[in-house]
Parts: sequence; C-alpha cells; structure tokens
Amino acid sequence: MASSSFLRLQSVTVFVRDQDKSLRFYVDQLGFKLIADASLPDGTRWVAVGPPDGDAIVALIAPAPDSEEYKMIGRNTQVIFLAEDVRGKFEEWKNRGVRMREISFLPTNWSGTFATFEDLDGNSFGVVGYDAATRRIEAQRQAEAEKLQAAQRTAQELEIARQVQARLFPQSKPRAGTLEYAGACIQARDVGGDYYDFLALGPDRLGLVIGDIAGKGIAGALLMANLQANLKSQCANATNEHFARLPLVNQLFYDNTGESSYATLFFGDYHAPSRRLRFANCGHLPALLLRQDGTVERLHSTCTVLGLFKEWKCVIEEVSFLPGDLLVIYTDGVSEAANEAGEEFGEERIIECLRKHRELCPEALIGELVKELRGFALDEQQDDVTLIVAKAR
Repeated sequence: MASSSFLRLQSVTVFVRDQDKSLRFYVDQLGFKLIADASLPDGTRWVAVGPPDGDAIVALIAPAPDSEEYKMIGRNTQVIFLAEDVRGKFEEWKNRGVRMREISFLPTNWSGTFATFEDLDGNSFGVVGYDAATRRIEAQRQAEAEKLQAAQRTAQELEIARQVQARLFPQSKPRAGTLEYAGACIQARDVGGDYYDFLALGPDRLGLVIGDIAGKGIAGALLMANLQANLKSQCANATNEHFARLPLVNQLFYDNTGESSYATLFFGDYHAPSRRLRFANCGHLPALLLRQDGTVERLHSTCTVLGLFKEWKCVIEEVSFLPGDLLVIYTDGVSEAANEAGEEFGEERIIECLRKHRELCPEALIGELVKELRGFALDEQQDDVTLIVAKAR
C-alpha cells in the first residue's frame, strides 16, 4: 500500500463587491486575521483572510460586474465554520453588527448547535458546534499548549547553556609584554563546539589555544566544555612543561567521549622576552604567520587530533616573531564559509585581509575579517567562526 501524502484544504473563494469594505468586515467584525493582500500577475487583487484558530483561507475576490462570478455574490457559500461555543459566537457577532440569521439545535445523535450569518454582500455561511468537535478542539488546544511549553523550556535551557558557555570563553587577558592579541567566537547556533582561550602559563608566558569539536549545538558544546576543563586542569597542574600534559588531555578526552568524537586543537606557548612561540598543532588548520616583509608561513599539524586514538604522541615545533609579524589561528568556520555559488572563503582571502589591514590592532583586524566574511557568505551562518589574532609589538 502506498503511503498517504500531505493533503490540506488551502482556500475557498467568496465573491464580494468591495474588497476593502469586506476586508474590514471580516477582520474587525468577525475577528479573522489578514493572510495576504497582493496583486497577481494579471493585475487581479487577491485578498485572503482566515479564522483565528484555523488553517483554511477565505479568498475575497471582486469579479467584474459583467462576469458570471458577479452573479454569485449574495448566495449561500456552503462554507461552514467550526466553533467551540456556537451560541457565544452568535451573541458576540450579533453585538458587533453581523447579520445573524438563525440558531438551531442539531439532531440528538449529533448533540450540537448550528447558526447562519451573512457578510456585507449577503453571502451566507454556517457555524456549527457539537460535542465531538468540542472535545477535539480542546485536545488540540491542550496539545498546542504543551508544545508551546516544551518550546519555551527548550528556549530557556538553551539560553542558560549559552550564558554558561559564554563564561567559558576568556574573561580576562594575561599580560604578554611583546605581543598584542585578541580572540572572538561567533556561534552559528545558541551554543557551539568551537573553543578559544588565553592561558597564563607562568612568568612572561602566554598560552594561545583554539579548539574545534567534531559536532555542533548542545552535543558540541558539552564536548567543548569537557575538553576545556581537561586542558585547564592539566595546565594548572603543570609547573613548566605544559606540552607534556597534552597526552593526558588526549587520554581523558578519549575515555570520556564516544568512538567518533574528536577535536582539533592548536596549543601555543608564547615566551614574551624571547618572542618565541612553541606550538603543537593537533590536526587543526594551519595557523598563518604573516611576516613584516609580506611572506606567509604556515604552522602545519604536528600531531593527530585529540580523542580518536588511545596512543597519542605530542610533537612540538617552534617559531620566532619579529616586530610587526602577524599571527592568525582560526577554525574551518572561517575558511569554509561559502557563498551562493558554493565557493569557499578560503585561506587566500584570509591572507589578503590580513595584508590589507595589518596596521590595525588585533581587535579591529578581527572586526574587518568578520565583516569581509559576512559580505562574502550572505547566507545563514552554517558553522562557528572562531579566531585569534596576535601581533608582535
């Protein structure tokens, strides 16, 4: 047997003499809602209204006086509305000046009430209410109320999660002497799986950290919080060699997450007096180091991602900064943002933006990069956009 497809009554047509007057009658006196008021390609004005608690549409059409449709104005439309309290609706509309024609009781086996009314043009309609329909209306109202309450609870929980996660991002910036730096995370949803941090690793030493969790939304946010807690805990317990703690960070992340969960991570240890950055790139995108002379160095991966492998080895590399050198570390939400044609923003546009605005401070440079990114990818943001920009003084 073939599965049933979606089918719903879209609209019924009522012919009227004056659409503006009829529109005011249906909205002001019957309490209907305006659905649409538009001009069709042939110049016909299409006015649509609907009962406040229904999905069906009543199209108010003004036919030409010499047409067959014009002769149908003022007839019984055979349109019947369902009401929970017909007698109450009868009195309400009567007090608003609606021409209510009659009210009567349905046969005993229906146990209900029926009424008729007319609009300004004499088009007549019916209003019916019976016990089975009333019970169905009440059940539907209760289901809608429960759905609304569930949506409100979800929204409240997401807002709490958003506020909690916002506190996980850096609330202060450790002093770095020879380095200006800034970071930002623009999430695609209320919460996300990107992570950046600035860590005080000791006298004259600054930790620059960016992580990208494989996952979005609540799931990604929970994994991100797990990774951040592990990393901060291990860095707090390390007296000097923080890179030696990364294998334990991987072990904890591996033990506490599912088989397919992992994270890319860039962990940098900047020593301010020597202007040297030691770093471990754990499967993350290459950080870009734009030298003062315009050349670009890429700080590629030095080891695999975190959380996929029980046995994990940390490999460290080192790079020196000269005054004016510019470093950007970013997630794939920056480079892989796509325009309508499916073209990605890409690494070259990031480099071009850095060259164009390299004289700006890191905060302003991030602002320009985000501005260009949004101008390029006009559609809804699909992934978290996270980046750190640092400039040697």
